[in-house]
Order: sequence, then C-alpha cells, then structure tokens
Amino acid sequence: MQADGFWDDNNAAQKVISECKALKLWTVPYQDLKQSFSSIKDLLPDVIAENEIGLLEEFRKELVRIDKSLSEMEIRKMLSGEMDGNSCYLSINSGAGGTEACDWALMLSRMYQRWTAKRGWKVEVIDTVDGDVAGIKSVTLKISGPFAYGYCKAEKGVHRLVRISPFDSNAKRHTSFASVDVTPEVEDDIEISIQPDEIRIDTYRASGAGGQHVNKTDSAVRITHMPSGIVVSCQGERSQMQNKETCFKLLRAKLYEKEVEERQSKLAALGGEKKENAWGSQIRNYVFQPYTLVKDTRTKHESGNVQAVMDGDLDEFVNAYLKEFG
Repeated sequence: MQADGFWDDNNAAQKVISECKALKLWTVPYQDLKQSFSSIKDLLPDVIAENEIGLLEEFRKELVRIDKSLSEMEIRKMLSGEMDGNSCYLSINSGAGGTEACDWALMLSRMYQRWTAKRGWKVEVIDTVDGDVAGIKSVTLKISGPFAYGYCKAEKGVHRLVRISPFDSNAKRHTSFASVDVTPEVEDDIEISIQPDEIRIDTYRASGAGGQHVNKTDSAVRITHMPSGIVVSCQGERSQMQNKETCFKLLRAKLYEKEVEERQSKLAALGGEKKENAWGSQIRNYVFQPYTLVKDTRTKHESGNVQAVMDGDLDEFVNAYLKEFG
C-alpha cells in the first residue's frame, strides 16, 4: 500500500485493502492468543512455586478465554462460502396466527439484536411493519460485522413457538410461526444488472417511531423487481433518497444471492446431487409450556434454558449447524 501509484486505481486499491482486512481477521487474533499462551507458559512454574492463588485463578480464566477463542476460530474456518465474510440483511416475517404470530416475530427480532450485540456487531433496523394489535408483521435488520452472513445463514428458515398466549383470555396454548431470511451484502464492484423498466418504485409514509418526518412525508420506499418478484422496502432513513439507496442495495443483494443459488443448484444437478433445500422448512422449535425447550430440528442440538436463548445465547445452535453443514 506504500508503493508509488497504489491509489491511481481506487477500485483496485480498495480491493487490496479489503483483502488485507480479511487476513487481519485471522492473523491478529491468532497472534494475540499465541502471545497470551506463551506468557502463561513462561510464568506458570514460578507462580506455582510461590503458590500465588490469585494469579493461578487469573491464568485459569485466561486459558478458558483462549480455549473459547480457538474454538471460534475453528468454527470460522468452516465459513469458506463465497459471501460468508460479508455483512448481511436479516428479515423476519410473521406467519399465520394473527397477533400471536406478530408478537413472535418481535420476540425473534429482539433475540437477534441481543445476539448481534454480544458478538460486537452493528445492527440497523432498515424496515418495520407493525402488527395491527401488537408485535410486528415484518422487520429487516442490517447486520454489519466480520463473517456476519456466514454465521447468520444458520438461522434461515421457519421458527416455531409453543406457549400459553398472553393474548388469550382462556390461557390456552398456541403455536406460532415466523420465517427468517438472510441475504449477504454485496460489494459495489459486483455487477448486478437492474433495468429501469424491470422495477416499480412506490413511496409511502413511514410508520412507527422515527422523528418528526414520520407520517408527514412520503419518505418510505418500496421497490418491486418484476422479473423475479422480489420486493424490498426501507423506511429507516430520514429521507426518501436515502431509503431508495438502501432499497437498491438490498435488491442487488437479493438478486445476487438468487444468482448464486441458481448456479449452485445447476452444479448439484450436473453432479447428480439430491440435497433437499431445507431453507423453507421448520428449523427450530421454541417451547415455553408445558416444559421449556429449544431444539434445532436439523442438528438435534437443544437447550432447556429458553430465556437465555431469547436473550441472545445462540452461539451453541449456530456453531452446531456450521459444524454439521458449514
């Protein structure tokens, strides 16, 4: 990057910088772990000889951290997909069930936002459609962070909730469904052709919290790509222009993902591979009553601590999926 003429081609320079950042995601954590382990190894004999109980406990905690970090790096090695290193868009749509399903979609949105916060990722609400009584009909989150798509793709599918509904005066158990879709963010240098005559752009008034512009101007934008039937919308930005720009980014991402999936399907067909596409099927059950259990139908991984899962403790489920299917 210090070479003469490095910035003459800005696109090429940005590509090199991106590659360097990707390499640092591996080298910097590895060097940190190596240095920490070496320090403990060198100091441990003296600490044991002097019976420094406090330091021994600190070493134990540090070794637990090192072991956890190494396990995470092992999982990350499995993220070798074309777009696994990218940020992503995560969309949640409530299924049949009216208010109960809308509340379930809102619960899932909170769960993912808590999970991303624990991982140190940035999350933005791109678009929300409120439920008629409570909860949300749909929401789209932009999740920015290293390998966000690689991890989040494990959540793609239908999520099922069983609980005693707080909206039922008879306190009966209800089953609700919500679907989760995950789309990788694509780089600006990837060519995706979107013809003006192939799209319809609608503007409408944004709803929900968001400042003085909400419900006063047609700032929200919805774009329909007619050949594919893909519809994207955004009302999270303050201006119509910003919302339109975000919509086009999301549309490009969905079209690129569609192209990649079609290419992979053709390759699988040529190779005689008969894999079931399970993205649209039920992937996880969350049971609140009569017992508490969260169970993934793909990996059979389960947890009896439903509240911890809803508070964002998803790593065990995601890691189990990546170990089996990553």
